[in-house]
This record gives sequence, C-alpha cells and structure tokens, in this order.
Amino acid sequence: MTEDEFRKLAEFLYRRTGMVFNEAKRYYVERRILDRMAATSSDTFAGYFIILRGEMRREVEHLINAFTVNETYFYREDHQLECLARDLLPDRVRSKRAGEAIRIWSAPCSTGEEPYSIAMWLLENWPLVDTYDIEIVGSDIDTRVLEAAANGTYGKRALMRLPADVIAKYFNQVDEHAWQILDDLRQSVQFSRVNIMETRETRPQGRFDVIFCRNVLIYFDDESRRIAAENLFENLLPGGYICLGHTESMSRISPLFEVCRFSDAIVYRRPKEGRA
Repeated sequence: MTEDEFRKLAEFLYRRTGMVFNEAKRYYVERRILDRMAATSSDTFAGYFIILRGEMRREVEHLINAFTVNETYFYREDHQLECLARDLLPDRVRSKRAGEAIRIWSAPCSTGEEPYSIAMWLLENWPLVDTYDIEIVGSDIDTRVLEAAANGTYGKRALMRLPADVIAKYFNQVDEHAWQILDDLRQSVQFSRVNIMETRETRPQGRFDVIFCRNVLIYFDDESRRIAAENLFENLLPGGYICLGHTESMSRISPLFEVCRFSDAIVYRRPKEGRA
C-alpha cells in the first residue's frame, strides 16, 4: 500500500469505528487488507477500495470484523463484578419495586464471556437475583463474535478463571476441549450489533442501570472517546453506572459523569435528575 492508500483506508475505518490506525500499525493493517482483497478477488487496493466506497454493506462488515480485537475470558476484572453485586445494584434497586427491570449492557461484548459472566456472577453472588427482572444485553460491532456469543461454546483458556463448580453448574462439556453455556443461560442474554460511535445505533437500545464498556476506548482518539462517552451517557438511566477497563478513565474523556469510588472498583455515574 502507498502512503495515500494507507491514509484513505485509515480514514475509512476511523469514520466507521472510531479506531485509530497509524503508521506504527501498517503491517497489522496490510496483512488484513491482503486477506480481504483475496476474499473479494481484488487484484489491487484501488479495486478493493472501490468495493468499500460503493458501500457494499457485507464487505464493510467483513472489513470491520477483521480489525476488531476480541481478547477476553470469563470473570475478567472480577473486582468490578464484586462491585456490581455489592454496591451498584443495591443502589439501583432502592428506587425499584420487586419485579421491576434491571438492565445491564455489555458493549462491546466480544464472544460473550462478559455478559455471561455477569449473569453467572449475579446468580452466584447476589441474593436478590430472583427478586427483579434482570435483562442483560451484549452488543458488538463485529458480527462474527456475536454469532460465537449466541452459540456460547468456549475452550479451556476462556474458562481458566472460573471455579470448577461454576463450570459444572452452567456448562455442558461438548468434547475434551470445548464447553457450551446451558441453554437457559444462553437464552437469558440478548445479543445485537451496535457501533457505540453511532447514535442511531445506540439510542434504540434504550436506557440501562449499568453499562460495562471495558477496554475499547483505548483504541480511540480523544474525539472518538468523547462521542462514544456522550452516546453511552444517553443510554444510562439517571443515577446509572458505567464500568470501564482498569487503564481507562472517564474523567479524562468527559465531564458528564460523576466519579464513584467503592471498595472494589472506581466506576462512573450519570448524575441523578435535578443534579448537574
């Protein structure tokens, strides 16, 4: 790829995902573009870019899928799950009646480990789990990982942090190397494709009590982070919480949120009604 071709592609990806690809990532980018060129029988980058510029939805989707990072496992950063059950949900249910909805959003959800972890953690650790109508939604921009999440089959590495009794309780062993989430648990999590940079895609998801948006904003530049933060803010109920990855800080991204320090985690909150 020439410098101009690389710049055009980087701009194309940035406009659609918010992710920034600079010269330091050229080798990473070129390897994936060559794969997509081969898949579309494009002899040159110029020919392939015509396909993208023509907004062939399926190929744009394939391209975005090729550039997303999906490294995750069950019970990752479980101190935030501790905080969810010990602090965040008890605060949220103070204003709810028994049977009312509690909505939790995992965005991005990758191959499903995070939303399923939330479900299992609450079943194991929150005494009021059956008192409320808990709705867990997992969203991602990558359609491949959403298909894998809905299938709910995982290898040993994904399960490495789970206690043996939790695996036995919530998984069926498929073979020596694979385990699948039980049907009832799989059906309790909804999955949908959402680009958190696009208001027209985030708003229809409705408002949530808690959002997990971990380890994705590190791939954005300042402007993309601000846009994503504003979109996520609008998807929180007043007083709702957002959990970021341990290297991320909402205080450096947006002034919209309050910082909340709990014994297990630092999280961020949309101010309650009537507060700035």
